[in-house]
Amino acid sequence: MILVVEDEPVIADDLRQTLGELGYSVPATVATGNGAIEAAGRLRPNLVLMDIKLKGEMDGVAAAKVIRDRFDIPVLYVTSQSSDATQTRAAGSRPQGFLVKPFTDRNLSAAIERSLDSHAVQSGRERAPRPAAPSVDDAAEASQTGHS
Repeated sequence: MILVVEDEPVIADDLRQTLGELGYSVPATVATGNGAIEAAGRLRPNLVLMDIKLKGEMDGVAAAKVIRDRFDIPVLYVTSQSSDATQTRAAGSRPQGFLVKPFTDRNLSAAIERSLDSHAVQSGRERAPRPAAPSVDDAAEASQTGHS
């Protein structure tokens, strides 16, 4: 289960659909840092995909630090903010990694799997099972119906 934190509705919807097509469950997308903390506490996802730049008082870096410290949920930054200063600041929140936009579905899936594997090793816990890869028929149906 993956929580998506993205303040651009079109990007959030695209991520939700792509993740669904890749076999991941996305119970919610939220647009603010405070919303991310609340949803992470309520849903307890296996991973949070977090944009660094968010609308509101709290950015993704501050929200990620709270989520990591309070709930021990791994965070993978999905961002267009790739400057050295941004990455240095974000590294202080101990993310599982960075995925710079734009990216391919394959890069997204690989980054998620690395993040989940790494967090399982770091925390000494069993890793959540990988989603079953959708069949060719499922992917074709999803692209025709618009459902993941």
